[in-house]
Amino acid sequence: MVLNRPLVLPPGFHFHPTDEELVVHYLMKKVAAAPLPVDIIAEVDLYKFNP
Repeated sequence: MVLNRPLVLPPGFHFHPTDEELVVHYLMKKVAAAPLPVDIIAEVDLYKFNP
C-alpha cells in the first residue's frame, strides 16, 4: 500500500513504536491481510531506487 494522498498529522506528532508494537499492531495484521488501524506506515518498494 502506497499513500496517494497527503497524510495530515497533528503538530508535534511523534511516531516511535516499540518492537512489540510493530509486531502486534502492524506486522501480524499485515500478514493476516487485516485492515490496519491507520496509514502512518507507508510501504516503499526499495527495488525502484538506486542504492
